[in-house]
Amino acid sequence: MSDMINEITNHVNNMTNVTRLMVEDKEIILIATAHVSRESADLVKHVIEEEKPDSVCVELDEDRYKNIQNPKAWENTDIVKVIKSKRVGFLLANLALSSYQKKMAKKLDTPVGGEMLQGIESAKTAGATLVLADRNIQTTFLRIWRKLGMWEKTKLLTGLIFSFDDDTEISNQDLQDLLQEDMLKSVMASMREQFPKIGEILISERDQYLAAKIKDAPGPKIVAVLGGAHVPGVKEELYKEQDLKRISYVPPVKPISKISGWVIPVVIFGLIGYAFFNNIQTGLEQLSAWVLWTGVLAAAFTALSLGHPLSILTSFVMAPFTTLNPVLACGWFTGLVEATIRKPSVKDLQNVSEDILTFKGFFRNRLLRIILVVFMANLGASLGTFIAGAGIIRNLF
Repeated sequence: MSDMINEITNHVNNMTNVTRLMVEDKEIILIATAHVSRESADLVKHVIEEEKPDSVCVELDEDRYKNIQNPKAWENTDIVKVIKSKRVGFLLANLALSSYQKKMAKKLDTPVGGEMLQGIESAKTAGATLVLADRNIQTTFLRIWRKLGMWEKTKLLTGLIFSFDDDTEISNQDLQDLLQEDMLKSVMASMREQFPKIGEILISERDQYLAAKIKDAPGPKIVAVLGGAHVPGVKEELYKEQDLKRISYVPPVKPISKISGWVIPVVIFGLIGYAFFNNIQTGLEQLSAWVLWTGVLAAAFTALSLGHPLSILTSFVMAPFTTLNPVLACGWFTGLVEATIRKPSVKDLQNVSEDILTFKGFFRNRLLRIILVVFMANLGASLGTFIAGAGIIRNLF
């Protein structure tokens, strides 16, 4: 009897996660899913089998489609190339997001992205056209990063770091609750309150992009498999016009950011030059202070990351030069040395999704420690820059 009641309850819950709309001459069926819910995958399979749509849209872009088809492909990542291409932050963000989803999925004993994989498989079985309906993930991340101020970036990174050890339990009922529209609106409102720009770019803009792609999918009947957070917004956007060019554009680095990046080096050069002009001994003292503060702090922060001795030495040598050139970063050189000496093993790559969720894991895993070394070396060099710069100004004036 209890099994029958549970089955009926699950059926009712599933039906509330399916929205049927008519948009001009197309019937569009939206399935609200949770990315770590087994029930969501079952629901996707059931709806596509029953509806036999012409097209199935999934909330994936080309890169994520390839990754979800071959989840171990990223294990071949060349960390040296990542550092040289200045994409360490992007890699860390991807790892943190995927690892958090895996952590939730493990608690619920279900594969990550199971509903998307089911959508792909069911589309093939039904002979439907598969449409990758989401915006490129790099475009989304870059739009977020370029539009955040320094304080917002700091608050976001701090929140990510302190969430690593969060062991909050989550149940399937919690996921069902989150799929309800009123709860989602509350969650989205909270995000927009804390990070208005992130909420706009991560949710609202992608709602627009997804809606445009769904409307353009071929055939009169379309099934769209979406994360529950997007369904309320997509429902509204389906009846509007979208400007994809505007929301697919990656804003360049602001000119003021480029100019401000050169302000500190020019000021420091000018102050040290002024010190030499007045007194050679004073100039040498100021130059030595600059070298010691930037080099020692960069080296110290690298040591705190348990970097290799040669990585620590690299930080000390490169910090005084890189802090006077905004095009370069101390962490890049330090990270390259660390990656060359302590090349990540296959085991490190396989365990990264688990290790990234704890502070201890960052030190144990070579790939994550390289990322940590890059970040800490840059942090130490930057701190040294402000301390040394303030000291030079104070001593001269």
